[in-house]
Amino acid sequence: MKFGGTSVEDAAAMRNVVEIVRKEATSARQRGDAAPMVITSACAGITNKLIMLAEIAAQGKRSEAKDVLKAIKSHHQKIVAELIQSDTKPLNEQLSELFDDLSNFIKALDVFGELTPRLLDSVASNGELFSSLILARALNDAEVRTVWVDAREALITDDSFGKAQPLWDIVEKNAQEKILPHLHAGTVVLSQGYLGATMSGKTTTLGRGGSDYSAAIFGAALGASAIQIWTDVDGVLTTDPRLVPEARRLKVMTFREAAELAYFGAKVLHPSTIRPAVKQNIPVYVLNSKRPHIEGTLITNAVQSFEGMMKSIAHKKGQVIVNLTSTQMLDAYGFLYKVSKVFADYQTPIDMISTSEVSISLTIGDATHLDKIVAELESIAEVEIERNIAIVCVVGDNLRAAPGVAARIFSALAQQRINIKMISQGASEINIGFAVDEKDAQTAVKALHQEFFSEVLSSTIFA
Repeated sequence: MKFGGTSVEDAAAMRNVVEIVRKEATSARQRGDAAPMVITSACAGITNKLIMLAEIAAQGKRSEAKDVLKAIKSHHQKIVAELIQSDTKPLNEQLSELFDDLSNFIKALDVFGELTPRLLDSVASNGELFSSLILARALNDAEVRTVWVDAREALITDDSFGKAQPLWDIVEKNAQEKILPHLHAGTVVLSQGYLGATMSGKTTTLGRGGSDYSAAIFGAALGASAIQIWTDVDGVLTTDPRLVPEARRLKVMTFREAAELAYFGAKVLHPSTIRPAVKQNIPVYVLNSKRPHIEGTLITNAVQSFEGMMKSIAHKKGQVIVNLTSTQMLDAYGFLYKVSKVFADYQTPIDMISTSEVSISLTIGDATHLDKIVAELESIAEVEIERNIAIVCVVGDNLRAAPGVAARIFSALAQQRINIKMISQGASEINIGFAVDEKDAQTAVKALHQEFFSEVLSSTIFA
């Protein structure tokens, strides 16, 4: 059971979580099953504040960094005061120790003036430690027998700070030896998402949104019967409800569809979440902690195929199109390889790509090294850059083989006079993607949703 930032954002939200976990633990006990493992994110907004604290401290703004720390401390003290009715001294002492460590980090960053990925991980990981300590105490006070486990003692990773990957054999061994006995004894295990540690004990993080990944890692390592992702929406929707309020909930979808949606901008799931679940074929449920009576969305491979049916529309802003034309023109072999290698050398993922014999168009979301990439590409190609681009992606079973789907997509966009800058419909049979100006993204999503979801569809899939 993984609870996101909005699910633990304040005392009221944590009370909801306590009741959800209590019901799950009670049901498990009645069935004779193991107790659930709970993974928590930091309180909403806290990780951003911690990163800000580290950045401004490294800039020599010690006083401002202390103000941010004061706000973080105040937020958690308020939750403790409102949530915990018994003696709070032991909990406050645990939290104070973490706050003191952060204060020391501020001093060190101010002195050295350099924020390394390793130091940033050490600072950013505190949000999950704060929330998990408070939630564990609240669960025990509510007579839900719970043991707090430091994820850094179980989720061992490589030393890729900021985007660490689990060392699977060690994680599985730790999960079986340090976590599973508690669960079999009927004790809830509560740990943190997003963070882990190297073999030598240095704190690492899995990347933003990594709490979902943590839940899937532990779920796979424990051989869990299900992975529940508790968030602040009713499940996976037909599109972003902030753009289209009438978006509907999907009752069921496949792992492949969910992975495509996650990668192309759906906010419900972290892309890496799917991988461990697919490996073990563990069903994933996306649920709303504010409305736990809603059944949510089930993501599984054991689902009936609805070929040619669009399931959802995702979009991702902040993209850059890189247009390349080979300087060697026709019969130039190795061009695609050379281009791909430049992006690989700078660890910059390519999101979409479209090619011809002498030209390539591609999109990237990470423009950190764009100037250096362009400088290298200009030795083999003419380079044109288009900024402020959005990718829109439609996902569904076997869309490529469904007659008329592409025509309906582009007709709907043409009616809105939206210029499509790039199209990608390649190996994936469940995804048709295209790029438009950011200013047209919302209109494009609304037009496509109206085109494909305005009629009442099968209740088997849509709620």
